Amino acid sequence: MRPPPTAEADALSAVFAALADPTRRAMLATLAHGEASVGELAAPFELSPPAITKHLKVLQRAGLVVQGRAAQWRPCRLQPQPLAEASAFVEQFRALWEQRLDRLEDYLQRLQTSTKE
Repeated sequence: MRPPPTAEADALSAVFAALADPTRRAMLATLAHGEASVGELAAPFELSPPAITKHLKVLQRAGLVVQGRAAQWRPCRLQPQPLAEASAFVEQFRALWEQRLDRLEDYLQRLQTSTKE
């Protein structure tokens, strides 16, 4: 039986769930270049305003996007910290797989050398 998820694990799950959708990833890519209005984020997509709002809410719940207020303009801004945390999580596994692949390469080289002899 697995232990219950921690708050950190739940936050990480929200980030990965938000990143699972290509529309949300495209919105984040736009925000990586600076603040944008909801209209600017919605422009490349053929989605209804409520659908765009739902995507933004998922990004906000994951902590990836914050929305400010400047008079009538509600600029959206990327919050990079959750992405850094997700990257650190994935990085652990990248290092593990690189080590395993290096060991496999060494093993295959030893096999090739022993078959040549």
